[in-house]
Amino acid sequence: MQTLVQNASEILKENDLGTYTVPTHGLYPFQWNWDSCLTALGQAHFNEVRAWREIETLLAHQWEDGMVPHIIFHKEDDGYFPGPEVWATGRDVPTSGITQPAVAGFAIKRLFDRAKDKELAADMARALLPKVFAWHEWFFANRDPQGTGLVAILHPWESGRDNSVDWDDAFERVPTTGVLPFTRRDTQHANPDHRPTQAQYERYIWLVQLFRSLNWDNSKLHDASPFQVVDPGFNGILLRSCMDLADLADALGEIEIAEKSRAQATRGIAAMESLWSDTHGQYLCQDRRQNALIDSPSVGGLIAAFAPIPAHRAKALADRVTAMANKVSYLVPSHDPDAADYDAKRYWRGPAWLIVNYLISDGLKRAGQTDVARRIANSSVELIEKSGFAEYYDPMTGEPCGGTRFTWTAAMVIEFIAQSDAG
Repeated sequence: MQTLVQNASEILKENDLGTYTVPTHGLYPFQWNWDSCLTALGQAHFNEVRAWREIETLLAHQWEDGMVPHIIFHKEDDGYFPGPEVWATGRDVPTSGITQPAVAGFAIKRLFDRAKDKELAADMARALLPKVFAWHEWFFANRDPQGTGLVAILHPWESGRDNSVDWDDAFERVPTTGVLPFTRRDTQHANPDHRPTQAQYERYIWLVQLFRSLNWDNSKLHDASPFQVVDPGFNGILLRSCMDLADLADALGEIEIAEKSRAQATRGIAAMESLWSDTHGQYLCQDRRQNALIDSPSVGGLIAAFAPIPAHRAKALADRVTAMANKVSYLVPSHDPDAADYDAKRYWRGPAWLIVNYLISDGLKRAGQTDVARRIANSSVELIEKSGFAEYYDPMTGEPCGGTRFTWTAAMVIEFIAQSDAG
């Protein structure tokens, strides 16, 4: 285990550019939002100052309206598409114009709770608290205009699960006419058979062009987008962060933030019931445009375990993970292997990801489903022992896929092993 931790720490240092960490050199040469927050958890085991700096750098590029972008383009690199010239968001330091799962609230609470340097942790948490709260407020104001308690994603990239089966039907409403010519870079770094299709990419860019034509006015994007999906995993992460932020605010004496954050979490958890499927025994995505659940039993419905959901729902999700374990060699597949559209190697349509494993395991452990949480953790470490620190893995064979020497995979390995040692 110590060899794994040492190798993981070397990857974190290798991808560290001083104030931020790239997911992996070549394929992803910039700072990504939720990557950074989860990476900080691994960094904190060796350097607490550096871990806080990772999140501080991300939030330093928060927009005035509260949004935290999904990519910060700290320096020029033509190895990635779409770059800052496509987004054209008009920032002094270029950023993308969409967001990603709001894991920052959870991350800073965990850093604060574990901190050895309590004075540093209090200072950093106090500085970051209002920024994360403003981001949460932005979500509910701009992505839940009807006040349902749940927010919608307007672009598949916002979910972090870029080309999940969940998006297929809703994505068909996104046209490809008028998309300007472009050259992809991802397929130059990874196997094209494992990446999103060209048709999907054209729709991704059509949405970017639409939002850019609206001058990235977040008050207009929700209603303008033909793609509006309520993702239980995305919302689960947001609601967990709201609850964690409430607890952190209590500890720091910020009573108003604590009360508002707890109210957001409570309301959202109640609203999550509208996404529950008895048929599948898990949460499903909702197509907000159609006001209908999406019949796709993906890992998005299992990531919801990360949120403080009712105990009987957590138990049902633990049972789903157990059922999945009987179909694959390694947990947790990003789509049900029995589904016709399952693809073991294609990005988010079947492969296992360690960050997903971490979120599900953490939530189930918090809910008392410790046996299944431990099973996920053990399976995760076995994957790394077999196949190294890849971006994701074939859950049947364990074959490594996507990028190599991947930052958040390394960070999650450190987390899993540290928690096992603590246990």
